Amino acid sequence: MKSNVDNAKPTVADFTSDQEVRWCPGCGDYSILKAVRKTMAEAGVLRENTVVISGIGCAARFPYYVDCYGFHTIHGRAPTIATGALLANPDLDVWIATGDGDALSIGGNHMMHILRRNVNCNIVLFNNAIYGLTKGQYSPTSRQNTISPSSPVGSLDSPLNATHLALGSGARFVARAVDNQQVQLASILKAAHEHKGASFVEVFQNCHVFNDHVFADFTARDKVADNQIQIENGEKLLYGSEKEKGLRLDPDTLELVACAAGEGVLRHNSTSRTLAMTLADMDAGRPVATGVLYNNPAPVYQNAVHEQIAMAKRRRKTRTIQDVMNEGYTWKV
Repeated sequence: MKSNVDNAKPTVADFTSDQEVRWCPGCGDYSILKAVRKTMAEAGVLRENTVVISGIGCAARFPYYVDCYGFHTIHGRAPTIATGALLANPDLDVWIATGDGDALSIGGNHMMHILRRNVNCNIVLFNNAIYGLTKGQYSPTSRQNTISPSSPVGSLDSPLNATHLALGSGARFVARAVDNQQVQLASILKAAHEHKGASFVEVFQNCHVFNDHVFADFTARDKVADNQIQIENGEKLLYGSEKEKGLRLDPDTLELVACAAGEGVLRHNSTSRTLAMTLADMDAGRPVATGVLYNNPAPVYQNAVHEQIAMAKRRRKTRTIQDVMNEGYTWKV
């Protein structure tokens, strides 16, 4: 890895490693990789301070393809490794690349805690609603009736809403994007990187081998306008090919419902967790919301930890290891 300390304007090439990218041809992961490299270059980050951490799965190959430091760790534990790295060095720029199985099944508990603690890192969740690396078993986000090797007559599980989990865990930045919608994806990743604290970006990613077109009902070119609403803070919640439709709050059900563009359409407020949860909950008959659903910064965990350590040191005199061993509850045997 060459240094880019003296490079005033890094390029995408600076963050491109010499490793052969070994995802299936046509995989949505390529689009995410392109967008992350672009975000790093435009942000002018130093590779010496940048770390990409992953668990297990197709998404977990990510550290090999970015020319910076990286850890390819164990299943579901990327948030744990990331927390440790940032506690040791709070100045690191940490990215977590994870899949829906890695992050939300075996790693669900770890994901929950890195979000509630608000550790300063960028979490990119590749959601293809299937276990791709292990050949197509249904995952926590798979839709009901998914046919797979582990559910040959259709899965019975209700799919886990990744955005709900993030918001419910106390995440302060939550967004959704689509792998092949590069303009919005790049914009969201830029906002996530600028956010101080844990940012959580769910990317709907197509696995054309094991779960092709699973999100086509709102990502296909002829479906985007009517079945997807791309939200921006302060802007009206409008959608449709001519922005002729919108969303308003039904006072009887407290749900967002479709309406004509002029009928009490709401404006998006990214500091409202309630609105973010409602947008994340929209199902059949309402468009899927993409964009920054929630952005409301709070104190960063590792900064608070180091402040606490410094305060504890000021309060206590320098002691020996023997002093530490003999304090508190001790027994003679």
